[in-house]
Amino acid sequence: MAFENIYKGKRVLVTGHTGFKGSWLSLWLAQLGAEVYGIALEPRTKSDNFVVTGLEDKIKHYLFDIRLKEDLIPFIEQIQPEMVFHLAAQALVKNAFDDPADTYETNLMGTVHILEAIRHTPSVKTAVMITSDKCYKNVEWEWGYRETDDLGGLDPYGASKACAEMAIQSYRESFFNTPGSPLVASTRAGNVIGGGDWSEKRIVPDIIKALMANKPVELRSPRATRPWQFVLEPLSGYLWLGAKMYKEGDLTSGWNFGPEVSTIVPVQTLTEKMIKTWGSGTIKDISGKNSFHEATLLSLDISKARHYLHWRPTLTLNETVDFTVQWYKKFTEKENMFEFAVKQVNSYTQKALERGIEWAKQ
Repeated sequence: MAFENIYKGKRVLVTGHTGFKGSWLSLWLAQLGAEVYGIALEPRTKSDNFVVTGLEDKIKHYLFDIRLKEDLIPFIEQIQPEMVFHLAAQALVKNAFDDPADTYETNLMGTVHILEAIRHTPSVKTAVMITSDKCYKNVEWEWGYRETDDLGGLDPYGASKACAEMAIQSYRESFFNTPGSPLVASTRAGNVIGGGDWSEKRIVPDIIKALMANKPVELRSPRATRPWQFVLEPLSGYLWLGAKMYKEGDLTSGWNFGPEVSTIVPVQTLTEKMIKTWGSGTIKDISGKNSFHEATLLSLDISKARHYLHWRPTLTLNETVDFTVQWYKKFTEKENMFEFAVKQVNSYTQKALERGIEWAKQ
């Protein structure tokens, strides 16, 4: 089984399991045989991946606000997880401009509360804390950011993620620095796309909503480049890092999980490919109407993950687009979305195995 069968029978806590990436991670962990416990807020829409795949009935599902420290710590102590994946966050740049205080409270203090819970829960052996590529101080240079580059943030969202990274590092140095302490790592990924994401002011949901309504796709920043990657790509990195830490020990630090350079293309190129795969659609350029700052150039250097974890991306850009568009097509056709999501996980794993990627080896 993938990931050296590490997750089978393990009690794993996923925060933010009702969200886009969290729901895919929870589904994948369940398929790997883990006993999955999820804590999160309500899903945003009835069309979210968590809802349409029926995950509520397939894992241990709890509604919980990670900002509530006094309730959170005893709750996690009661669950007694061996492994933790922390994804719960306010994940939208636009929302961070609208309510920066809530964004800092969730992304910084919510992360601190999870770290505190880990500190008080002896059962925890490993924790993978997910932040964002936007934690880096983005000076819009042409090469990818490395894990040793400066943290920063020109906007409230990016700054909140940089603060979370600093908190994680401080807990590692101050509290998780003795033999037997939990092994805690942080991970940064780029623009993750895939089925079941309906967030506002996010490019793929905006494209899909326009295509479904037979309206032109409006692009705020058509020339902005992003490191596009299918949702299972960074999740494979998170899972492999968690498995390697559990089996081999100290791999704690920050880790980038991004796509190949060939998939880093402008928003307009991605949109054109999605329209072609969908089978219809047009583009309307509305650049110049932005009401909030968006970086035009951002990518990650994944050399560290390649060298130390022997991890690399699996899919080409065309495959990434195909995996993504097919989910939404199946959704509109009212297919069984749990079965289709499992099919996508299996298909992705098979491609990784065929391409010799280490985590997929049986």
